[in-house]
Amino acid sequence: MKHIVARHDAVTPWSDDLEPSDAELNVIEWEMPLILAEVDLLDAQIMVLDRPVTVLDERRIRRARRRVLAVRRSLTNQAAAASVPGGAA
Repeated sequence: MKHIVARHDAVTPWSDDLEPSDAELNVIEWEMPLILAEVDLLDAQIMVLDRPVTVLDERRIRRARRRVLAVRRSLTNQAAAASVPGGAA
């Protein structure tokens, strides 16, 4: 029996650098509240795709949108405070 083998190189060559760096992991951890808030918003939007939107659904989506905006504002303020030399002006 003959084995069929690919005769070309892999599309993505294997490398030891495929794991995220510590800096990338720190950024992901810093953005995790925003990621979770956006997942909650997406879940709320998905729930109403195949049925009529109720008052409770509208509240859930509105609350999720406000949470995303609040977390974005918070992260933006943290980034701005960290980039200002000598602290906040």
